[in-house]
Amino acid sequence: MFYGVFSRRRNAFQRERSLFMENNAGLMERIFHLSESHTTVKTEIMAGITTFMTMAYILAVNPSIMSTTGMDKGAVLTATALAGFLGTMLMAVFANYPFALAPGMGLNAFFAFTVVKQMGYSWEMALAAVFVEGIIFIVLSLTNVREAIFNAIPINLKKAVSAGIGLFIAFIGLGSAQIIVANPATKISLFSFKQAMAAGTFHTTGITVVLAIIGVLFTAILMVKKVRGNILWGILFTWLLGVVCEISGLYVPDPSVGAFSTLPNFSGGLSAFEPKSMAPIFMQLDFSQIGTFNFVVVLLAFLFVDIFDTIGTLIGVSSKANMLDENNKLPHIKGALMADAVATSVGAVLGVSTTTTYVESASGVSEGGRTGLTAVTVAVLFLLSMFLSPVFMAIPAFATAPALIIVGFLMFTAVTGIDFNDPTEAIPCYFTIIAMPFAYSIAEGISFGTITYTLINLLTGRRSKVSALMMALTVIFILKYIFL
Repeated sequence: MFYGVFSRRRNAFQRERSLFMENNAGLMERIFHLSESHTTVKTEIMAGITTFMTMAYILAVNPSIMSTTGMDKGAVLTATALAGFLGTMLMAVFANYPFALAPGMGLNAFFAFTVVKQMGYSWEMALAAVFVEGIIFIVLSLTNVREAIFNAIPINLKKAVSAGIGLFIAFIGLGSAQIIVANPATKISLFSFKQAMAAGTFHTTGITVVLAIIGVLFTAILMVKKVRGNILWGILFTWLLGVVCEISGLYVPDPSVGAFSTLPNFSGGLSAFEPKSMAPIFMQLDFSQIGTFNFVVVLLAFLFVDIFDTIGTLIGVSSKANMLDENNKLPHIKGALMADAVATSVGAVLGVSTTTTYVESASGVSEGGRTGLTAVTVAVLFLLSMFLSPVFMAIPAFATAPALIIVGFLMFTAVTGIDFNDPTEAIPCYFTIIAMPFAYSIAEGISFGTITYTLINLLTGRRSKVSALMMALTVIFILKYIFL
């Protein structure tokens, strides 16, 4: 009798659970059009988790960079997480795309080290420039200027942008894992285990390089075996290895050289989970310099880098995900650009530098993410990170590096779609690809590719291949190198 009652209750519970899941699946389908994009709720959530894991480093890096200006580090952490949540949620709502947003790397360094420390402006004034930049972006998005720029770029250059971003991502991953390091003689070089052993730093930096290499191989094997979620499993596996190594004494953290503990820090008790107040930086914008020449220069610098980094990221990731239509255009791009623009202005009010679309979104796309549900997952994780910062902050760079390296490979495969038989197409693509990692900028890759594409085709009698907008962009890029 007891077994019969238990069995009936179990069956009733299973029916209710199945009904609940079906209803939720139906809701997700209506909101995000999953079947139209050939994806599922599980795939989208896994993709979102993967994207977040590959870009969670910004939660540690951004406060560190921004705090050099005198901004409160804890406040910046909260603002970074909130900006990531709001920006990524806007992407889901406005465009239903799997792209994630957060305060951008490179732009935060320009904000801190150039505008504030080198040019001598206050961080409040710099935030005002970011806010105005966002407003200009909103206007440009409403007037279809940014969309027109996206559509004007030839298909071969779009594929080159994707391939170039692949090399750029791989370069970031190799650097964050310290597999490649700075070298005064050769600019960069491979990490030297011999030197690490001689200097007694193997257990601090050398072991992390080993773990990163193991993580790359592990992820690659999972990919060959066609294991779903291979990139995410690669991150978690590498992190777990790091935890084991730290507990056993094989890995010895040293924050002074960027080797942080892999173990979550709960020493503050429940208070460790409380988000830090944003009061020191919230709405602290200084518009007193808005009419000066230097303010305009700073504004244009933010504007230029952001617009072409965003366009480059959208081109690269969307082409890899086969989201471009038969005319090689990205449907609903206006919504994606508007999300980026609004997020920039809102982020400035919160107290962070330019919020932009992250190239790490490619990791989630590689896991099958195709809709805004991926973005919603990332947004929720950003929101949770405000309360679970000890956990997320414990994921080391050497654990996320394998994901970036593998995603770099996946994006680089776009190079096979470039027409190398036509030098007027191939040479500009070549310059686009090499400029991104070498100049450490997606925007510079687009700039190099656009200039060479226009000039080569004009000077070889192929005027019909060059649109008026491509010529206008070429002039703008050349002027940028002269005056900025």
